[in-house]
This record gives sequence, structure tokens and C-alpha cells, in this order.
Amino acid sequence: MYKVGITGGIGSGKSTVCDMLAERGVAVYIADSEAKRLMSSDETLRRDIVGLFGEEAYLDGTLNREFLASRVFCDREALQRLNGVVHPAVMRDFAAWAECQEGDYVVLESAILFEAGLDDRVDTTVAVMAPVELRLERAMRRDGAIREKIEERMRHQLTDDERCERAKYAIVNISLDDLEEDVEQLHRRLCYDAKRA
Repeated sequence: MYKVGITGGIGSGKSTVCDMLAERGVAVYIADSEAKRLMSSDETLRRDIVGLFGEEAYLDGTLNREFLASRVFCDREALQRLNGVVHPAVMRDFAAWAECQEGDYVVLESAILFEAGLDDRVDTTVAVMAPVELRLERAMRRDGAIREKIEERMRHQLTDDERCERAKYAIVNISLDDLEEDVEQLHRRLCYDAKRA
């Protein structure tokens, strides 16, 4: 199965692009939500997390998100240790899931595709971009967060220029009408690439 990694910064609209591809029959794996599911359901991953952070990582069998967030929020090493067990579990799950899908290609949506080295697990990559001010507006509206919080999250992500440099394809998301047309062209291109692979 031909695998496409789609990434973009907060508020870029990568989920919108993925939704438009899903409307065209493309199977989409959303790494962030699947990671949350696996942290609760995958026994090996649960054991690894408890091994790293102790029994407090789970309360009554449920992931203790507040505790975990407090441990990794300001501790880069702790975050790397957590990612070191979560990312491999996600990629194992993605690979197994991809083999069960039909169509020309599947999509892995990940905000940290390049940062986490997940681009090595896909055949091609797409960066979704938008002007910073527009991204801020979208993220504030969507998350109900203040501007400073969004800006702080943005500082921890690659810039659009960095993503664009590393991705094979780039798509700019400013207006929905233009985006629909661009996604259709991207879909055709990816189908073509998949058939040639």
C-alpha cells in the first residue's frame, strides 16, 4: 500500500485536507487520536509508560493525562522518552492498518511527521501551509485558546518554510474554494504516483 504523510502546523488546515481526501475515498489514519487510543488500549505500550513514569500514569486503568502532561510539559527528556515508546507503537499500528485498506493510497496525518521521523515510514509527504495570522485566528476560534498559548505551541513546531523544504508536495490553505481544487489535483497526483510505485 502506498503511504502518504500529511503534516502542517497548528491551524494550517491539514485535517480539512485529510477530510477532503476522505470524501474521495482515501483512508486516513490520524496519528494523534490513534496514539491516545493506543496509550489506553495497547498493553505493551501501557507497561512501557508505567515503566517510565510509574503507576500514577494510569488511574483505575485509565490514562492519567494530567499527570503525564505535567511530567513532560517542561521536560524535553521526559517527552522524548514518552515519544520513544509511543511513536513505535503508533507506526506498528499504522502499518497493520494500512495493509487492511483498499484504494490507491492511504494517508498518515501527523502534526509532527518530520519532527518525529515518521516521514521515513511513508512513501511521500505533503505539507499543508497557511499564513501565520490566519493559522492563529483558526486555532483560537477552534480551541477557544488565547493567542499567546497558540503562539507558544507554534514555537515548538517547524515553520512552514522548513516543512515545505522537506515535503515532496505543498498545498496552501487560504480559501476553501481554492483548497477543494488544489486537493483534487493533489489526489490525482498521488493516485498517479501510487500506480507508478
